[in-house]
Formats: sequence, C-alpha cells, structure tokens
Amino acid sequence: MATDCIPQVTFKFYDHLKPVVALFDQAQASTDGGAVLLKALDEQLQLTDQLACCLVDRRDPDKIRHPLRDLLRQRLFGLACGYEDANDAARLADDPLHKLAVGRDPLTGAALASQPTLSRFENAVSPWTLARMGRTLAATVIAHHRERLQGRAQGITIDLAPTDDPTHGQQAFTFFNGHYDTWCYLPLVATLTFNDEAEQYLGAIVLRPGNSPATRGAAGLLRTLLRRLRHAFPGAALRVRVDGGFAGNAGLDCLEAQRVEYVVGLASNARLVRRAGRLLGEAYGLSKYSGRTEHVYGETGYAARSWSHRRRVIIKAEVVRLPERDPTCNPRFVVTNLGDTPATVYALYCQRGEMENRLKELHNGLALGRTSCSRFWANQFRVLLTTAASVLLQELRRQAHGTDCASAQVSTLRERLLKLAVWVERSARRLVMHLPQFAPWGDTWRRGAVAVGATPGSRGIMPCHNLHPYRRSAAGSVRKSRLPVSAHDGHGTPGILTLQRTPVGHRPARAGAHVLGPIA
Repeated sequence: MATDCIPQVTFKFYDHLKPVVALFDQAQASTDGGAVLLKALDEQLQLTDQLACCLVDRRDPDKIRHPLRDLLRQRLFGLACGYEDANDAARLADDPLHKLAVGRDPLTGAALASQPTLSRFENAVSPWTLARMGRTLAATVIAHHRERLQGRAQGITIDLAPTDDPTHGQQAFTFFNGHYDTWCYLPLVATLTFNDEAEQYLGAIVLRPGNSPATRGAAGLLRTLLRRLRHAFPGAALRVRVDGGFAGNAGLDCLEAQRVEYVVGLASNARLVRRAGRLLGEAYGLSKYSGRTEHVYGETGYAARSWSHRRRVIIKAEVVRLPERDPTCNPRFVVTNLGDTPATVYALYCQRGEMENRLKELHNGLALGRTSCSRFWANQFRVLLTTAASVLLQELRRQAHGTDCASAQVSTLRERLLKLAVWVERSARRLVMHLPQFAPWGDTWRRGAVAVGATPGSRGIMPCHNLHPYRRSAAGSVRKSRLPVSAHDGHGTPGILTLQRTPVGHRPARAGAHVLGPIA
C-alpha cells in the first residue's frame, strides 16, 4: 500500500491482466550492480589508494566525516558509472553499491558525501598535489602493464594529442581558439601502446588554457613518461607519434635529445609539394588506369628554415578518385628518424588514428568536458579523475577479452556490465548481491567477474578461506573483519561469486585486496 513516504504508480495494460503497481520502496537495492567489478579492479591496481596518498588533508581532524580517500573514490566511481556531476551526490548518498565501492558497509554504513562537500574537495587541491597525482597516475598505469607483460616489451609507442574542451562560463584560463572556433580548454592526452597491441592505454592528461600552442607542456610530460618507461622496461625501444602541431624545430630537437624514435606529421607547403610532383604524377597515372584512388610512397631530405638540420621526410602521394568528380591530388608528409620503408613508416603513423577513439570515449562516455568549476586547478582535478576512471574501464574491457564486450566502447561497457539491478542482503556471515537471473549480459558479467579475480562456485559449498571474524593488522592490533560480499543470479542457480577481504598485511600478487570464493 502506498503511503505519504512511499509513492506508487499503477499501470493498466489489458482488461484480462491485473493492474501493475510500481513502488520505490526497496532501500537495499541499486541500479549500479557492476560497480563491484570496478572496485575489484581498483583493488588490483591500487589506483585510488595511490592517488589518495598524494592528497594533503588540512581539515580539522575533529570535524572530518568523510576521509579524502572516500571522497576520491566516490567521485571516481561516480564518473565511471555515468554520474559526472557533483550534483549527483544527493541521489547516490545512500546507494548501497556506491557505499560498497567507497569502502563502507552497503546497508548500515554512513551516507556518502554531499555535493557541497565534493565541491570543496575539488577546489581544495593545490597545483603541486595535482602534479604528484598526475605522475602517480602514469606510474600506476606503467607498473600495471610492467607486471602484465612481466617487464618484457620490445617496443612502446607514446601518442600525444590535444583535444578541445569547450567552455560556456567564466572558467579561469578559457580562451577563444581559432582552430576549434570556440572558447575552450585544450587538454593534452598521452596514451601508451605496447608491442603490436591494438589498444592504446591512457597514461596521462594535462589541462591547458584554450590558446595554448600544441607543444605547451608536451616536453615535461614526455620526459616523465620516458623516464618511468625506461625504468620499467629497460630494453624496450621507445617511439613517439604526434601530429603536425609538434613538428617545430624545438619539438624535434627535444625528441632527438631524448634518444627516441619519432614519427611526426608535417604540414604541407609549396616546397614539399614540388618535391612530391613526380610521385603525384605516377599516382595519377595509376589512378587513371585503375579508376580508383591510388597511393605512391617516397622520401626526401628536407630542412625547414627553422630546423637545425636536414631530416628524413616521408611522402605519401595520393590521387583521390570519386564517382562523378574530378581526380584530386592529396599529398601527405611525415618527418621521422626511422629507417623503415616509406610505406611502412606511413602505415605506422596512420595507427595513431586509434587515439581518436580514446578521445571520443573521454568526451562522450566520461564527460571530459564537464569542466565547469571557476578555478582552473579544480578543472584539472576533474579531468585527472576522468582519466583515472577511464583507466579502470579500459582494464575492465581488457579483462573481458573473448566476450561480446572485448571491443566495446565505454558507454556500451557501462550499459552491459555496470548498469545492473541488484538487491543487497545480509546473511549470517556475508553480504549477498542478488542479481537478475535473466540479465541479458549475465554470462558476460560472470566471465568478467572471474577475469577480475572472482572464483566461481556453487550454492551449498562453504567458503574455504579468510572467514575469521577478527584479524590482526600489520601493526599488531586486532580489528573486526568485514563481511564478504557474494553475488548470484537467482535462487537455485549455480555460478555464485563471493567477494571478501584478505587479512591485513597479506596481499596476493594480482589478486588485490579482494578474493572471490563460493557462497554457502
């Protein structure tokens, strides 16, 4: 029955069916059941723990209700689940799965922080703290892949790319950018590609004023990444791949000083077009004969007036032929220090197009453009958290290899694996997550859970480890153990997963702080 506190709505579809009554009365339920997957990944990577160690809490200890680590996790997991605004905190304050992700009891734990608390948190972070957090994010990503590849990588490619972040208010350092024809910020994003893998992993981001040249901040970011990559992968060949905005003499000299391979896009000019004339003529003849678009590759030694010396330039002479249109010459140029054939070098440069997919995911899937704080550094903090959330989702996608989500975009991952109805119940020894038995992507969810560390089991089997109600911490004190969290997809159905804490001071390799086992 509906009361003043529990509103209801009633649907009447057919005369032969009873009315359908909908009540919002399930206090122990959530629509983000997949957040537990992100929590398990975070415990493996130690991402939020590492980032939180960079924060400095200047608040009065006697008045603290929400530790900085909890605020960081609340904001990051909210972004990953699609809640990009701090205003969403009011809707999620008592959500059991978000409380679980933060580290609180999902049923009896205190409510999460409010929007004003999160806003003060975002605006209190200093530039020096943000610099440490940026380095820590990059170090965490590199350390994770070093462990994944066991320190062996033949080649690592760093891609740098700017992207526009349109602004619509009075944010600090927002300027009009003629190239993008809007008032904006201009973040610089860095990704890492290991060996011949198709995936480009986000590693760093720097928010910049809207009128920044392409190279602003690139040298410092590049030095940080190269230093950490050389330490993690001593024998790997390092390569940098960027577009034409980085083709100035200072940028090229910086790459050569760092002793890395580079492939840099080069803007066309009259001198380069003249040198490509013979190749364009050859491509035109091939196109006329075949009736299709044709390409011919070549190279030349070239030095712009501002360059310190001549460099190798790859020429792609392309003649585009479309139906009912005249053929069009489209020469393209790339400057490099690689010794491979021109066609191979240009194909390598074209692979940076995958970077656009990472930028689209940041914009469309994780709301990178939600930089609405008036302070510049608060907006830098937001884009840093957005990148950290993307790191978790990328790892979730990697762990889902062999499933329908192996190549899914962020929005699809969220729809299939995170947005899952769940009812949380407390049993004698654990917390149980009841998931829909006929969830459309239930099998993919279970495989993903096992991939992030879960051990599948069946009902009626007693858990075999870490069920002591009390445990001893690393400092020798005894404190009560948290209840394990179990998830299953219907009564009497096998495939049950249990999530529980390992003893303090004992962290198994790559298993993180959570272990999964069968449910009783």
